[in-house]
Amino acid sequence: MPKRRKVGNLLALAVLSALVQRPMHPYEMASTLRAWGKDQDMEFKWGSFYTVIRNLDKHRLIAAVESVREGRRPERTVYRITDAGRAELVDWARELVGTPMPEHPRFRAGLSVLAALHPDEATDLLRQRLERLDDALRRDRETLDAHLREIPRLFLVETEYDLAIRDAEAAWLRALVAELTAGSYPGLDTWRAFHETGEMPAELTELAARTSGDPDSAD
Repeated sequence: MPKRRKVGNLLALAVLSALVQRPMHPYEMASTLRAWGKDQDMEFKWGSFYTVIRNLDKHRLIAAVESVREGRRPERTVYRITDAGRAELVDWARELVGTPMPEHPRFRAGLSVLAALHPDEATDLLRQRLERLDDALRRDRETLDAHLREIPRLFLVETEYDLAIRDAEAAWLRALVAELTAGSYPGLDTWRAFHETGEMPAELTELAARTSGDPDSAD
């Protein structure tokens, strides 16, 4: 069970990981995280960036070490990670890596209401998704191969994971589209009949009654 953290925004985790490298001021942190692509690895709300910095400082996970001024730019505070911040970073990393948590991707939500679409339209949309996914995978593999020539694999392991997950999705999509196209998907005729007649098939009405939890609806 994940613990309640003093600063729970994942942007805080990224800030701590940046400050492990060296002390930085907030603008430098943001530039570094964008350059590393961390905004692709986790959901960031950049509008709350300075709030996260203040909260990390408040809870002594980072500490101000100096203020610097470059030319006519406003004075900037440089922060370093504290021992407590390092401990938090390690503990948080252990939790994220070792403890599975339910996630709710948008595609899963869409699949949960797939029956709302006519099976022909659903098949076309799934095929479209697969084509786009294959294109993206091809580009991302090329990018990863290029990065691996300069960057240690350890710092690209999250990209490898992402590619593996999307490879699995593409394989599953390919099989599903093949079943729908061949007409071998179980219940396809019932699904089609519902959309083409506008009437709920008897077997679906009975299923809804059995699973609704309302004893009167099964009468």
